[in-house]
Amino acid sequence: MPRPKRFAIISDIHANIEALDAVLADAKAQKVDDFLCLGDVVGYNAAPAECIQRIRELGCKVVMGNHDHYCSDPSVNLDDFQPNAASVIEWTRRNLSEDDIRWLQSLPYTVTLFGFTAVHSTLDSPEHFRYAFDATDAADSFTAQRSHVCFHGHTHVPCIFLRDSVSRTIQKWAPADGLLDKGTYFINVGSVGQPRDGIPKACYVIYDITKLNAPAIQFRRVDYDIEAAVRRIELAGLPDRLITRLYTGQ
Repeated sequence: MPRPKRFAIISDIHANIEALDAVLADAKAQKVDDFLCLGDVVGYNAAPAECIQRIRELGCKVVMGNHDHYCSDPSVNLDDFQPNAASVIEWTRRNLSEDDIRWLQSLPYTVTLFGFTAVHSTLDSPEHFRYAFDATDAADSFTAQRSHVCFHGHTHVPCIFLRDSVSRTIQKWAPADGLLDKGTYFINVGSVGQPRDGIPKACYVIYDITKLNAPAIQFRRVDYDIEAAVRRIELAGLPDRLITRLYTGQ
């Protein structure tokens, strides 16, 4: 089997088939060799079954996100959830097949391949779906990281956390393309289906491991048919807040 050299790493699709299809088309135009999905295939938007089908057709590695868990496990009590969030989870549960649910339930929390790691949230407790917004949040994840690079999602905000190999201090960088040739990296690839960094374009990462001693990363932003995604939300009767988020990227 030939060694993949360029991965398209996607996360937080959140049932937005228009955004996912645009990202897949862009990634294929960039001649990636393989895909990797960091979870939250479902939730928030109105095409959960279609997005699951697309991801399964890719045959790529996928890790479990919190919405994948909530939407596939009926034992999760939604009483403490914000009402809009609970209503979308309940709607998604009703619109998944038994096969979809079994597939979501089968997803692992972490994956390691070709010398790097993937997780939806943080590595120290991936099953608890903790958020890493700043360097303090990321510190615990670094204690569990054994690879040079780990990719994650969950916050919907792309960024790079870098731990210096000598001082062990952690810095947070804005998303930037380039070589990963310094310390240890914990990289958020952003969101395909519901960006929250003020840019309403689908976001994903291309990870190039052509040169093992100096792998490279590229953040990509892709236009997609937001109006079509909004129409799906309206037809499904999902909360208006979800529409606002697509338009504003917040």
